[in-house]
Amino acid sequence: MKKRKFFSVPTKYILGILSVLCIGMMFASYTTGFAGEPLSRLSGYVFVPFEKGINSIGGWIREKSESLEDLTAAQEQNKELQAQIDELILENNRLMQNQYRLEELEEMYELDQNYAQFNKVAANIIAKDSGNWFHSFVIDKGRSDGIEVDMNVIAGSGLVGIVTKTGDNWAQVRSIIDDMNSVSAQVLSTSDLCFVKGDLQLMSEGLIRVEQLKDPENRAAMGEKIVTSHVSDRYHEGILIGYLGEMTLDSNNLTKSGTMTPAVDFEHLRTVLVITDLKQAADE
Repeated sequence: MKKRKFFSVPTKYILGILSVLCIGMMFASYTTGFAGEPLSRLSGYVFVPFEKGINSIGGWIREKSESLEDLTAAQEQNKELQAQIDELILENNRLMQNQYRLEELEEMYELDQNYAQFNKVAANIIAKDSGNWFHSFVIDKGRSDGIEVDMNVIAGSGLVGIVTKTGDNWAQVRSIIDDMNSVSAQVLSTSDLCFVKGDLQLMSEGLIRVEQLKDPENRAAMGEKIVTSHVSDRYHEGILIGYLGEMTLDSNNLTKSGTMTPAVDFEHLRTVLVITDLKQAADE
């Protein structure tokens, strides 16, 4: 038995017919009033919410579009502001570096004036041994600039060390905090002699060792200035080394030993002055 074939209309045709009908009804209802009150009500129930929905969606899309435009503009403005901030930071860094350099030059000028009796050459530190302290370093001046071995080196407020090796355009300096260094010194106010010896381990506490201080009358007090002595064979007399700290009596009951605070910041050296007058030549 054969099955009957039912007539069917494709969905797209039905949808098209209904769309045309709806549009026609809406047109008739809102323009001519031909369809009457029922049709008008039906159109109101069907098409007004539809129209409101479309308007709402359109408004939402418009708001989002405007928000996106505002966001894009804000991002561009933020980029411009960030570029200005970066430029101001760079300028501020340059000004700070110039300020530090100016302070350093003023300090060097003051040091130069304090030891105006000596001829001096300014030099920059270009290399140093490992570690936090400038116990041994290289400067950018050498034999071509008149630098010789045993010339005294100063910075900050006083003595840094002595030249130990030279090249045509460089020189090596061993500072007074190096374990191999020993300086004949004296208490400025009393002229009592002592030795200042390098000790990198003690330098970690910001101190230098003082040994064999001859102070029979106990006149040397904490804070007294310690300077290079007149009996030193390599260091000029009267260069400030530092300030006396705590001292204790040695086992021989004749001398004292203890510590002192250096006059130079051996952690942040950058520029030094080399005294080009040799002590031996000055004594002759």
